[in-house]
Amino acid sequence: MEKNLKKVDIIFETSDRCTPLEVLEKTLKRSPDDIILDLIDSGLKGRGGAGFPTGLKWKFTRNETSDVKYVICNADEGEPGTFKDREILDRVPEKVFVGMVICGYVVGAKEGYIYMRGEYNFLLKGLLKKLDDFNQALRKRNIDFTIYFKSGSGAYICGEESALFESMEGKRGEPRNKPPYPTVAGYNGKPTVINNVETLVYTTMIFHMGAEKFKELGTKDSRGSKVFSVSGDTPIAGIYELELGMPLHEFVNEFGDGDTKAVQVGGASGHCVPRKKFNDTIIGFEGIPTGGSMMIFNSSRSMYNVLHDYLEFFTEESCGQCTPCRVGCQQLLKGIEAVKRGERPPSYLDDLKKLTATMKIAAKCGLGQSVGNPFNSIVDNFREEIIY
Repeated sequence: MEKNLKKVDIIFETSDRCTPLEVLEKTLKRSPDDIILDLIDSGLKGRGGAGFPTGLKWKFTRNETSDVKYVICNADEGEPGTFKDREILDRVPEKVFVGMVICGYVVGAKEGYIYMRGEYNFLLKGLLKKLDDFNQALRKRNIDFTIYFKSGSGAYICGEESALFESMEGKRGEPRNKPPYPTVAGYNGKPTVINNVETLVYTTMIFHMGAEKFKELGTKDSRGSKVFSVSGDTPIAGIYELELGMPLHEFVNEFGDGDTKAVQVGGASGHCVPRKKFNDTIIGFEGIPTGGSMMIFNSSRSMYNVLHDYLEFFTEESCGQCTPCRVGCQQLLKGIEAVKRGERPPSYLDDLKKLTATMKIAAKCGLGQSVGNPFNSIVDNFREEIIY
């Protein structure tokens, strides 16, 4: 059942009644198994876009027998149009830290790392001061867990979890074969929980507000709320926390400029939804899931140019490890350019769509697998803007 658009204030809510450290102290009095059951019951799914149940990820890692385990916060926010993790880290980093400590307690890890994209290094000075204060607070409470920062170098591919591990280990950022999955062999080959910034904040808030209250928001398939990065042709661009399960037409009514013809849901790797489908599209795991990016385009925008920009981005950011992605991205870009110039017939776009189907099956990671999302949705709904 779809929800009406509802703005909420969970992540950025500040209250003197219960600080993040108080949430931590209260939660650590519970057993790890109870914490996992609560998290599973809450229905929280990963807020990075993939939507894997957070409680199950923690459970699988806890069940691994290893003397060393890790907790990693993925703050490599490289998806075009997404900037909500930056805001979270800037405004409420302690909630991220607490989520990592609770996770460490549950799975049996003593170390946590925040892997932050290089473009966010301007935040480091303030974050390191807050982290130092937080680590000292942990030592005063005899909590055996330490958090560190690691900075990336701006590679989009390092947002993929296994490429992130490779980067952290000092290697070239390239995806690994799966299985094994991170819960079995992640950072340094050890069992690892890797969660998105926003996901970790929500774990903190769930243990503050309770799983039942969290479940009151959203829908059966999309529990809770989510932070959205709203950009493009909108008079009120910015960061907004909204209940999941909302219909796209209500989002457009709230944030559009009155002439919205398309919304790119989920960043460059997401789906482009045309005006005719606004009423039928739900923002959530039962409709179109998103890592948070909502880019709005009005009638003044060329969707050919939008697609061209996306393909240029993917061609540049492909790590080049697997042929379907490395060559596929190049051929998609060259293909739409050839159609635009009239060197190829309009029917060639259908051949390119077949290429995206191959990429989805054969590419090694989510980059190559997801290129077909924007390509097919723009070609299917705005073909005339590519042909003419």
